[in-house]
Amino acid sequence: MDMTTYDVTPDVTLVVLDMAGTTVVDDGLVELAFAAAARSQGVETGSPEHAGMLAHVRATMGESKISVFRHLFGDEERAQQANAAFEAAYEEQVDQGRCAALPGAAEAIAELRGQGRKVVLTTGFARSTQDRILDALGWQQVADLTLCPADAGRGRPYPDLALTALLRTGTDSVRQVAVAGDTGYDMLTGVRAGASVVAGVLTGAHDEARLRADGATHVLASVAELPGLLAAR
Repeated sequence: MDMTTYDVTPDVTLVVLDMAGTTVVDDGLVELAFAAAARSQGVETGSPEHAGMLAHVRATMGESKISVFRHLFGDEERAQQANAAFEAAYEEQVDQGRCAALPGAAEAIAELRGQGRKVVLTTGFARSTQDRILDALGWQQVADLTLCPADAGRGRPYPDLALTALLRTGTDSVRQVAVAGDTGYDMLTGVRAGASVVAGVLTGAHDEARLRADGATHVLASVAELPGLLAAR
């Protein structure tokens, strides 16, 4: 992770950060909530069908959850039912206290804003789940803006979340945007949005090989390293 080998754009003014796995501890909550969603559609945990679906969920971490369920169940009504069950199960875990910021994440966000950059938190979850997480962490004011797929039109791996962040914050150019996340889909979002910095972090779903394969310009141990990367000249 030698940052000195990269030509880091010095005028990044907008940082688009993923939540679960990047700034917020995942702790297996997505998979637990997925198990509840699958059961709501008659797919039992531990069955071969469940195993195949779980493999798809892991491969597409970061994608809008309703899009995942549309792929898995192929029917809009079943997808919506599964998504509702997922949200309810995830929010229950959050309410039980199974939600925490990753070490150094809040400090990194504060440092990025202290550097004069705007910070936008994004997620593949629904707005209700995103707000539940923000409330649990006391993060209602931690960022300049928070976005979910419904706010942008499409979720990851499309560029919509990053581009909506650019538009909502009045950022002048895609080259002034940095995107950071823990999944290949986060990387694809950044690349497709034209971000000058697309940083993968190793605190979540995907490893360095997957992050680089999907376009990471940098791979960091955690988001705590991002302020230093962007401050480098």
